[in-house]
Amino acid sequence: MNGHDDIQERTFAASPPAHGRAFALTWWGRAWLAALEDGAMDGQQVRTGRRLARAGAVGAVSVRPGRITAVVQDLDGTPYRADVLLDVLSDGEWDRFLELVVERSGHIAALLDREMPPHLVEDAETAGVGLLPGLGDLEAECGCGAWDHCGHTAALCYQVARLLDQDPFVLLLLRGRAERALLDELQARGAAAQETSVPPLPEGLDATEAYGAGDVLPPLPDLPGLPQEPGVPPSLDTDAPPPPGVDPAALETLAARTAAAAHLLLAELLHGGMERTSSTEELTVAQDAVRLAAGSPGAPETDGAMAGRLAAGSGRGREQLASAVRAWRYGGAAALAVFEEEWAVEGEALARARAALDAAWEDDERPVLRARGNRWTAVGSPCQVRLGRDGRWWPYRKEGGRWAPAGEAAQDPATALASVHREDRPKAS
Repeated sequence: MNGHDDIQERTFAASPPAHGRAFALTWWGRAWLAALEDGAMDGQQVRTGRRLARAGAVGAVSVRPGRITAVVQDLDGTPYRADVLLDVLSDGEWDRFLELVVERSGHIAALLDREMPPHLVEDAETAGVGLLPGLGDLEAECGCGAWDHCGHTAALCYQVARLLDQDPFVLLLLRGRAERALLDELQARGAAAQETSVPPLPEGLDATEAYGAGDVLPPLPDLPGLPQEPGVPPSLDTDAPPPPGVDPAALETLAARTAAAAHLLLAELLHGGMERTSSTEELTVAQDAVRLAAGSPGAPETDGAMAGRLAAGSGRGREQLASAVRAWRYGGAAALAVFEEEWAVEGEALARARAALDAAWEDDERPVLRARGNRWTAVGSPCQVRLGRDGRWWPYRKEGGRWAPAGEAAQDPATALASVHREDRPKAS
């Protein structure tokens, strides 16, 4: 028992017959049964054990470190004592496992909710601690004299799978530690880690002295450093199904987008960038879908789990969404409006546009431009400039038979048209 005298044996009452009910609903319960079904030499004995368990032939189950025991009635009613053995963890293995649990508070919360986090098991295996049994780890002993798993020990394993579904601490007891002992040790380790990780508070000032100092203020603390990249949002890939109306992929995309936006705002603050002002104009659903695709990591506008949903929300196909995202990255909603909208330039706006075109080039350098609406296309060239309603000029390049955004806006058409020839890539916003 590895020197832990406080480990208690737990006994679970016999369950009534449960025909048609699955034995394991959780991923760890199914992993337990996989160790039995894949490791047994005789598949017929495993099937017999399943029938016995369904018929309620398994008596009270005793669980203690390294062993589970129950009396199982055979098909003819003869009782046999069945035991299944599993190696307990060493003190060193328990030490590594407890350190992993303490590192993430979510692991403790999940265990208290009677759940076994997949990441905890994976991290434990990486550290050389096997919690769940593998092929051949479940050893059988039975009063019927079978040298391998028989119907009686198989029935016991099926019944224990139900117990594991309800309480993963049954597995931890079988591996050598009882629930109360585990929680006490986790609490002690957590308190010790908190004491060592919390720096001592700086010595403060007397309240009267601070008030009397008037306008004499202490210096501000140094600004925090900028992380190399945005934080990674938590993974929502769990075995449990999501609640109705909750889309894990959408939540992960929004979390990643928020982390990227926060990282950008911090970078601008630390480097003295211009202040951002929030636009009072609300985006449409189609515009917001483009914004989300443009701000997400990777290229969700062309691939990934969210591509179809973002494309549908923007009212486009995936290729059209990719072009819209490109426009957004050059200039946000204003650039997207120029990409989508063709409008007639008339009156004062037309007069200003003609003046800008006349002044942009010398007579011998002026390209031949063909106008249609707010779009001027250079004849014989895959280049175009578009006039935005704010008076700025946007460069476009013909790619694959379609006009695509080619750069940021310029105040005059010559600068915009010249930028088409440069191999600028869209900037992430």
